[in-house]
Amino acid sequence: MEKKYKSFWQFYPFYLTEHRNSTSRALHFIGTLLIFICIILGFITGRWFWFVVIPLAGYGFAWVGHFFFEKNKPATFVYPLYSLGSDFVMFWHTLTGQLKKKLADAEKIILNEDAPTS
Repeated sequence: MEKKYKSFWQFYPFYLTEHRNSTSRALHFIGTLLIFICIILGFITGRWFWFVVIPLAGYGFAWVGHFFFEKNKPATFVYPLYSLGSDFVMFWHTLTGQLKKKLADAEKIILNEDAPTS
């Protein structure tokens, strides 16, 4: 039975543990960076094309990471808004050098949630 997350910050550790593969995380980073580039280009050029390709750029790279490297189902299918927000938070944590610690913390949290209670 799949766990139901009631808040973004409760979901985020799970999200991180679904991104253990470094190639997958790199593809997510590239996809999120392309989203920002598309937004900037859309405003600078005034062309709607750049806004239309945002989902393709973001999800395309992320889903390649999941299907070919993580070999899991993207959390977007069950938690679309939490997943979108988590992409941006993971992007920030990567940029600021916090991701390694956040991943380790997430592993501990998920392990404790899965531990049997007596």
